[in-house]
Amino acid sequence: RRFTFSSFVVGPSNRLAHAAALSVAEHPGQTYNPLFIYGGVGLGKTHLLHAIGHKCQQEGLNVCYITSETFTNDLVQSIRNKQMEQFRERYRTPDVLLIDDIQFIAGKESTQEELFHTLTALMEDGRRVVFSADRPPAAITEMDARLRSHLSAGLVCGIEPADRSLRMGILERKLASLGRQGGFIAQARPEVLQFLADRFTDSVREL
Repeated sequence: RRFTFSSFVVGPSNRLAHAAALSVAEHPGQTYNPLFIYGGVGLGKTHLLHAIGHKCQQEGLNVCYITSETFTNDLVQSIRNKQMEQFRERYRTPDVLLIDDIQFIAGKESTQEELFHTLTALMEDGRRVVFSADRPPAAITEMDARLRSHLSAGLVCGIEPADRSLRMGILERKLASLGRQGGFIAQARPEVLQFLADRFTDSVREL
């Protein structure tokens, strides 16, 4: 629930990804399909996917958020139980499909094949698809060329590590959030926030 657009702190390193995600959420079916967001660990990719999901749900749309691991496990189980019709119904009917960490299906041929057809069906129906990964589609070398082309067909945008001013903004927002949750005014001396911002530079999650 805390992963919404209102709780996402925007800076130079994530501005494009945030703007694209917001556009997708506000105009589903009209822009950037699919949207592919990539970046290192803990930079806000999952936050943006959830933010899209929340906003689309508020508009009354049917949203499905999963990780690529869940998609793979569900596919294996459906094949084993001879329930592929139900599997396809589950993943080809949502208005918005959000898949996190898509790089983990690289090298898994049957999963890639099914995802290719799922993506094709969704896009033909004008449904919204958003992916996240740790690198852009072109760099996922073990992925099927057709699927890689599909993933690159819309907008591909990256998130870079946060600069110092963004890290400070994130800490200030987090501090205010903790105060609201606890029912008190949360404060910290500027030098404490500066110390933390300079200490944790790679991952917003770690920060």
